[in-house]
Amino acid sequence: MIRAVVFDVGECLVDETREYGTWADWLGVPRHTFAAQFGAVIAQGRDYREAFQVFRPGFDLAEEREKRVAAGEAEWFGEDDLYPDVRPALAELRAAGLWLGIAGNQTTRSGRILRELFAADVDLIGTSDDWGASRPDLAFFERVASAVPARVAEILYVGDRLDNDVRPAAAVGMRTALIRRGPWGIIQQHAPQADRLPTMRIDSLSELPERIAKFNETAH
Repeated sequence: MIRAVVFDVGECLVDETREYGTWADWLGVPRHTFAAQFGAVIAQGRDYREAFQVFRPGFDLAEEREKRVAAGEAEWFGEDDLYPDVRPALAELRAAGLWLGIAGNQTTRSGRILRELFAADVDLIGTSDDWGASRPDLAFFERVASAVPARVAEILYVGDRLDNDVRPAAAVGMRTALIRRGPWGIIQQHAPQADRLPTMRIDSLSELPERIAKFNETAH
């Protein structure tokens, strides 16, 4: 059975359209131009950070984040950046008695924002900066598993990426859900493993309560 659900952050809970738009502004390039290059890099299976290199060779994302903080332009997201299905889905899953967590590749700063937004809604909020491990490293998912009060096979990890989310979570024994939205979710849904690797494929978090309930019925 599935007893716990753990969510990725970007494009699972948070719509990152505005965030990446601010990066285009920081680089001084048109937002649609940056978005096109970003999508091209993802479609080629490359690291998304390579998109920044096209516009500024030698670009160091960590350094530039700190420069933005110093300039008063720190990365930020808030309630308006959440996908509209997030709050209702969390409430329904909680009402169904499921243990809930959020765990993704996020900075310490983003972790603080997540706790402000979700402290009352979930049982765990963990970030790569908190744990010293980042996806797709198996150590990240092992850390998630150790924090959840359920067997690893009873955890459903929900994310938008096959490479960063579904594949490594499945490798440590978790159930997985691929949500088909955002750049990765839309592009990777057509990959060969997209049909057979995830436990379930969804277009909205609102599908999860019913899908999990049906899964648990058949698990008895």
